[in-house]
Amino acid sequence: MILLQGNEAVAQAAIAAGVRFFGGYPITPSTEIAESMAKLLPKNNGVFIQMEDEIASMGVVLGASLAGKKVLTASSGPGISLKQELIGYAAAAEIPVVIVNVQRVGPSTGQPTAPSQGDVMQARWGTHGDHSIIALSPYSVREAFDLTVKAVNYAERFRTPVILLMDEIVGHLRENVELPNDIEIYPRRKPKTKEGYKPYAPDEDLVPNIANFGEGYHIHVTGLIHDETGFPVGSPKVTREFIERSHKKISDDIIEVHTEFLDDAEEAVVSFGGTARTAYQAVLNARANGKKVGFIRLVTVWPFADKFFASLPSNIKKLVVVELNYGQVVNEVRRAVAGRCEVELCAKYDMTIFEPSEIEVCL
Repeated sequence: MILLQGNEAVAQAAIAAGVRFFGGYPITPSTEIAESMAKLLPKNNGVFIQMEDEIASMGVVLGASLAGKKVLTASSGPGISLKQELIGYAAAAEIPVVIVNVQRVGPSTGQPTAPSQGDVMQARWGTHGDHSIIALSPYSVREAFDLTVKAVNYAERFRTPVILLMDEIVGHLRENVELPNDIEIYPRRKPKTKEGYKPYAPDEDLVPNIANFGEGYHIHVTGLIHDETGFPVGSPKVTREFIERSHKKISDDIIEVHTEFLDDAEEAVVSFGGTARTAYQAVLNARANGKKVGFIRLVTVWPFADKFFASLPSNIKKLVVVELNYGQVVNEVRRAVAGRCEVELCAKYDMTIFEPSEIEVCL
């Protein structure tokens, strides 16, 4: 049992999951991740490098990943904005990478150390084109550790960018946590054959087994739409198949939603990340006052939990979406629910966190 900050837990989890390269640039409220990695990586046969800016930080981790290292970079909203072109490149070239976004108030430089959850849509659509993405949102220090491990594993399993969508609340929170002794680690995928090797030929799970640079394989990496050889092809058929595969390769079995009190609930609170901590207390208070309120917490933000919301119990007549922004997740909930129940927004965007009473008035 140790006292640990959320950002520190991310760094420790990354090391435990096999990350051996970090490239980044300091920015509040994520800087403690870089500071921790600077201390931990040299002790674990790894490399830490501070780059000149966020764009270079993203480029250097992609290069290290192509060379066979498990990699991580961390920033906040303004820095994530600068990383977007290379996040798209990672999606197109299928390069495993974990990007931590410890969210703060925006837009632009906004309020540098104030909590926010305004980067939900940036995580999904920040880079251009029909790309797939995975985004996970922890609500505690221990879950920051667990989801970082999952993020690294998902990046390797699906060869895709994975965003750990933290917020300042959890990033700077300190809690007593008991870290696991054993964790499951997904290894770097390896080619099954060298003869007739095509780096982007999909395996049975639709994910290619791309060799690491320097291991004797002929590999061509590009952000252009390419065929199984990795070389660009101006083909409508190849383009369609590539975009479809990039989405279908990410399986629904990774989608996590935590729920409580839904069996008798007439309405339910939907939340995620650090805000879910306050939302849960508001639900407990409401139930203590005789209201039949349930609790829904999104752990996986992207892909969105469409099937979950499509199969909500019929006793739930209203959902209240609590988020620290002007309203982003609420629109996804409305889309997924498709009119089966009422959906209301309980939003806050004044650089302060929710109090339970502010959520209770929405119920």
